[in-house]
Amino acid sequence: MVGKTPAKSAKVAKKAAAKPVLLSGGNPQIAKGDGDVPVQAYIEAMPGWKRDIGRHLDALIVRTVPGVRKAVKWNTPFYGVEDQGGWFIAFHCFTKYVKVTFFRGTSLRPLPPGESKHKEVRYLDIREDEQFDEAQFIAWVKQASQLPGERM
Repeated sequence: MVGKTPAKSAKVAKKAAAKPVLLSGGNPQIAKGDGDVPVQAYIEAMPGWKRDIGRHLDALIVRTVPGVRKAVKWNTPFYGVEDQGGWFIAFHCFTKYVKVTFFRGTSLRPLPPGESKHKEVRYLDIREDEQFDEAQFIAWVKQASQLPGERM
């Protein structure tokens, strides 16, 4: 057995090296996990122009909220503040846009444009050919990070 890799280790290595499956709308299927590693894996698996959006959103959130907590849950990156008790923002790939979710969005000023069935949630859809208002996004992230987080 010297020099041979156990079958289980080989399977794990093969799975890690495999390209993530893209679910409907091109959303990457990434294993649930805490920290920056699964979030970066999600972003790198985002298809086409959406990957640049994911990198930009992540960088803006990290710069705006130093020490932000990260995780991937339900094939979606989540961001939170440890002492706020939960998550304040997440994003998800759809076919023609990236949807940013503000969990306490109705408390933000001005309101993010997308309405939700959920009482407090608001959305921002970012499309390939539309201008992205970075200053407004940063203002929303700053406000959202100071509100109680959503527990999930």
